[in-house]
Amino acid sequence: MSIFKGAGVAIATPFHEDGSVNYEEFDRLIDYDINGGADAIIVCGTTGESATMTLEEHSAVVRHCIEYVNHRVPIIAGSGSNDTQAAIGLSKQAEADGADGLLVVTPYYNKATQKGLIAHYTAVAESVHTPCIMYNVPSRTGCNIQPATAAYLGKNVKNIVAIKAASGNISQIEETKALAGDALDIYSGNDDQVLPILACGGIGVISVLANVAPKETHAMCQKFFDGDIAGSRDIQYRALPLIHALFSEVNPIPVKEALNYIGIAGGPLRLPLTTIEPEHAAVLKQAMIDFGIPVVD
Repeated sequence: MSIFKGAGVAIATPFHEDGSVNYEEFDRLIDYDINGGADAIIVCGTTGESATMTLEEHSAVVRHCIEYVNHRVPIIAGSGSNDTQAAIGLSKQAEADGADGLLVVTPYYNKATQKGLIAHYTAVAESVHTPCIMYNVPSRTGCNIQPATAAYLGKNVKNIVAIKAASGNISQIEETKALAGDALDIYSGNDDQVLPILACGGIGVISVLANVAPKETHAMCQKFFDGDIAGSRDIQYRALPLIHALFSEVNPIPVKEALNYIGIAGGPLRLPLTTIEPEHAAVLKQAMIDFGIPVVD
């Protein structure tokens, strides 16, 4: 059984000016996304700035999200690391806190061979009972899960159930689905490729766009599932200018600014990320207005 189907929001983490987690604004964002139709929340992923969180902060944010959401939608906790033992520790903690799923990024910096990826993911997945989503984003990690590797893991490791496909390579994603079949759910990891990946057999998206446009991101998926391909395509195409603006600088720089425009204080970014450039901010705000998202001054 799939962890979720549809639009999961890769949720940002609001911070106070001193850099601490702003849980009040975090709760407002959670409610905004769930009330807008988000089908799942993915916490402490790339968009949530997990890379600059301490282990204590990471676990605290995951735990708070699980408790505050209180089973309204599934919670998938980011629990990856380039250190297999660290990923096991994060995964065990998230499982103990009640996460419905785990998002495990490929090892970064030290990277891994395909043999190493099989060993890494097997070790992490076998340390817990919670279903695991592999996260393939080679543009960030320098490490690519090849289709045969993904299919092997889906077929041979019981609780590896899905892959977040953010390679940008539609041919690779097609091949992954062809090899894995029903052994592996596929979620789009790119907001500009939701419709193509659904057409390849995907079952949803783990989305940055859904932070500020949860209703439309959900509808894009649901219309496809309902057979309204034209309606789904219309949303995908209309969203493209906003999606491009949300990735005008490295994620999550623009989406933290976008939160401010919907009246939720995103707060600062943690170094080495810095504030969005004014010219990109102006384009982002206009793209939100053009897409029909009410913005505040």
